Amino acid sequence: MEIVEHHMESWQVTAAVIVFLVTYAIIISEKLNRAVIALLGAVLMLILQIVDAHVAFTNYIEWNTIFLLVGMMILVGITNKSGVFQYIAVKAAQKAQGRPVRILVIMSSLTALGSAFLDNVTTVLLIVPITFSITRMLKVNPVPYLIAEIIAANVGGTATLIGDPPNIMIGSANKHLTFNMFLQYLAPVVIVIMLVIIGLLVLIYRKQLQVSDQQRAALMELSADEYIKDKRLVRKSLVVLMLTIAGFALHSVIHVEASVVAMAGATLLMLIGTRGEHEIEEALHQVEWVTILFFIGLFILVGGLIEAGIIGQLAQMTLDLTEGDITKTTMLILWVSGFASATIDNIPFVATMIPLIQDLGTQMGITSPHDLNPIWWALALGACLGGNGTIIGASANVIVSGMAKKEGHGFSYWEFLKIGAPLTLLSLVISTGYLLLFIL
Repeated sequence: MEIVEHHMESWQVTAAVIVFLVTYAIIISEKLNRAVIALLGAVLMLILQIVDAHVAFTNYIEWNTIFLLVGMMILVGITNKSGVFQYIAVKAAQKAQGRPVRILVIMSSLTALGSAFLDNVTTVLLIVPITFSITRMLKVNPVPYLIAEIIAANVGGTATLIGDPPNIMIGSANKHLTFNMFLQYLAPVVIVIMLVIIGLLVLIYRKQLQVSDQQRAALMELSADEYIKDKRLVRKSLVVLMLTIAGFALHSVIHVEASVVAMAGATLLMLIGTRGEHEIEEALHQVEWVTILFFIGLFILVGGLIEAGIIGQLAQMTLDLTEGDITKTTMLILWVSGFASATIDNIPFVATMIPLIQDLGTQMGITSPHDLNPIWWALALGACLGGNGTIIGASANVIVSGMAKKEGHGFSYWEFLKIGAPLTLLSLVISTGYLLLFIL
């Protein structure tokens, strides 16, 4: 991402900070629709010429993320009509003998595993419809499951090069960090964090996860096959979904962006899986436009902070604090990126940190790129795990809370914070121990 330098008046820098903070405060207060507020903040950044419109649209809006979302929402929306998610839901719930706690463990583990090999957003878009089906059958509150799945998606995505956008960005910027290196250095600590978190989530929610024997008996008697509404659509959707997932997995071989793969899948399924205009319109209605517009607004807002040089100054302060000591720098990057990713979307944050760390290496007189590896792992762990800190910390969180609201089971910023923030701190503490013991 190249950043265009332009001279900025001091009032514009102040305005950028004020617009960002006020917008943020209103989003957290949840008094108004967050997409409208994020767009209002973005529009102010553009009107006050803190960000040039052309620069905002070309440099700051992550169109890859936006089109990946749109494509997957259409795909999942059409597939959902076939009844295949409900079928999987019944099968999974029966495997767990209708025990809500066991279902929580199974669904969180599946989410974490899925997120390691697909991106988090795709994973939650596939898992959440199944979760709604199970919780409807058992008549339990879906919120504990959704929060567990958000957290599992962000933790699981940390394990691989393709699991989370920050990792993809770190990998693209450092050709020596291969897919296998991410697995070797990040997967072990991710597995530990995941086990601890699932254990704690079960403890936190066990009181809410109770169902009567009648509800369980009713679930065990359901016939999964009855939920399949359209066998032809099941076959078509599953083939297209498999092709799309294969496209994601082979991303590094075929050199086609994930967003293009998702849009190709969506277009193909609209072509072969819908009959008539009204079905295509229905498919397009499945897109969570509120979420999409919220992202666009957020990207421009953070772009304003980058243009105003705020993020660059923060990075410079990091350097001054650590005096170029690799262990201190690694720890500081881990915790700063953990806290920063909880409050601003981790994609723009990582985009700003990458040139900074490379610059840091030069200033510290490091000749081999491998010597900076601990700092890269710290950035990956902090940026991905920090996403669990708040409901707007990572893309998956925003998506799931949007889907929950649509289902009539929305949860607030604070409700998520109470669970997400302590678990994020715990994940960062475990990561600190891991980096100190095994990496540095």
